[in-house]
Amino acid sequence: MSALSVILLSSCALKVPPVPEAPVSARPWLDQVDWDTAGREAAEVLSAYIQVDTTNPPGNETLGAEYLGALLEKEGIPYEIVEPVPGRGSLIARLDSASDQEAPLCLMSHIDVVTADAENWLTDPLSGEIRDGYIWGRGALDMKGMGVVELLSMVWLKRLDVTLRRDVILLAVADEEIDNAGALHVVKMWNELGCSHLINEGGIGLEDMLFEGQTVFPISVGEKGALWIKMIARGEPGHGSTPQPDEAPGKLIAAARALEARKIDVHIHDSLYELLAAVGEDKGGAAGFVMQRPGLVKRLVKPTLMSNPLTRAGIIDTVHLTGLSGYNEPNVVPSEVFALLDCRTLPDTRPEDHLAYIQEIVGPDIELEVISSMQGNTSPWQGDPVYEAIARQVRGHGFVPGPVVSVGFTDSIYMRPLGVRAYGFMPWVMTAEDMEGFHGNNERISIVNMRRGLEMMLGTVLEVSAQQP
Repeated sequence: MSALSVILLSSCALKVPPVPEAPVSARPWLDQVDWDTAGREAAEVLSAYIQVDTTNPPGNETLGAEYLGALLEKEGIPYEIVEPVPGRGSLIARLDSASDQEAPLCLMSHIDVVTADAENWLTDPLSGEIRDGYIWGRGALDMKGMGVVELLSMVWLKRLDVTLRRDVILLAVADEEIDNAGALHVVKMWNELGCSHLINEGGIGLEDMLFEGQTVFPISVGEKGALWIKMIARGEPGHGSTPQPDEAPGKLIAAARALEARKIDVHIHDSLYELLAAVGEDKGGAAGFVMQRPGLVKRLVKPTLMSNPLTRAGIIDTVHLTGLSGYNEPNVVPSEVFALLDCRTLPDTRPEDHLAYIQEIVGPDIELEVISSMQGNTSPWQGDPVYEAIARQVRGHGFVPGPVVSVGFTDSIYMRPLGVRAYGFMPWVMTAEDMEGFHGNNERISIVNMRRGLEMMLGTVLEVSAQQP
């Protein structure tokens, strides 16, 4: 028997758990909506929201909260704005249920946006211009577009006079992009909210992600941890004309090279195996056969995953040198220089263990100063009603859903330790070119995405929150 035959026989297929039918169908309500009109409304609301300048720094998120609040007030939906710091407000709105059969569902977004260099844009980054089928501007993707879809999902629950079996809470928080101050403030008042589940940024549909013509929707069920380090080297100062041993810059370069040459351990999370199996099940053929078998994924697919920077980051604990600094004169050897390291750790890796691993590689002469440290975490997904509702909506639109651990982290990372099941679901379908808008130039989202995204989000909320009509 050939070696290949042994591998094939020993590699059992991973069965993707079937998504059960919804206990409550969203269709009776969704069919009442004129989706062309609803899509135009969503685009116009987002356009105006983008024009509210909540660039962080300084933030001024209260302006954005007031804009959202005015829309809710028109629909008769109560809300409040809480400010941990003056001008840095977060909005909280609640639709009460009839029976409180289940704990509330939270829909979360952040109000602040990152800075934008207007010189490199085709439009004013704060114009919210609607043209060529897109809404343009900073925050269209990250994440005012999602905030609008969540807000309008709540609005449509009210317009359709839906009887709820659980409260639905809208959270639009301040300062996600820098200090997460809005989310941390909400954590302190979590007993008042009491949400069992939270939908936040994270998962997004990707055209041609692995195979041409196939759109895959990774749904974030967890996030990697973050360990930010200042790596410091010290030595004797001197004159640039005469190289000497044991200079600080040389030590720092040697440490960086050692990190670059380190042996890298690969760990494929269970969620990724399931996502690949779902992709393979949909794809079929020889490629689909391989992707449904973890043993073959390890042997045959792992090199492909390691060759792509995005998938590589999802299966290893990273060490990324992101900055260098020291005395900035060419003829002066400084006594101290440092590098900044952004390390993202898999959920099962403790940051302190990763720190010790790095220290062993760079040696005792290098000081590692921890800037911040956050353990990664995940939410269970198999059998969870909210995850299953998201997956049904994705599949119902012809896309392939599956779980994934995000390589970055969001405000959800602060909620899971409270017992909240948090899932990342941004209901957009994006091309590689579209994705360049995240924190990049010419950020924009299509009106088609806003329309379809609203339908998918509202469908999800209805399935898990509505009483059977």
